[in-house]
Amino acid sequence: MSTPKRFIAGAICPRCAEMDRVRAWESQGVRYRECVSCDFFEQLPIEEQPGNDEIETRVNRPRDTEQNNDIQTVKIITPSSKS
Repeated sequence: MSTPKRFIAGAICPRCAEMDRVRAWESQGVRYRECVSCDFFEQLPIEEQPGNDEIETRVNRPRDTEQNNDIQTVKIITPSSKS
C-alpha cells in the first residue's frame, strides 16, 4: 500500500537548494523523496528500528534520589527609611 505524496515543510532540496519543494511518500517498504523544481529523486529502504528510544528530557528522566536539600537562610535587606 502506498501513502499519499506530501510536501515536507522546511525541507531543502539537496540538488537545487530550493525550500519547501521536496515531497515524500512510501510504497511497499520503500521511502521516496523528490523535488518538484529539479530532477532530484531518491529512494531509501524503510529500516525497522528496534524500539524507538524516547529522547531524554527533564520530564521523562528519573529523579535523583539524592537531591541536594541543603537549607540556606536568606536575609532580605530593605533600604532604610530616613526621617
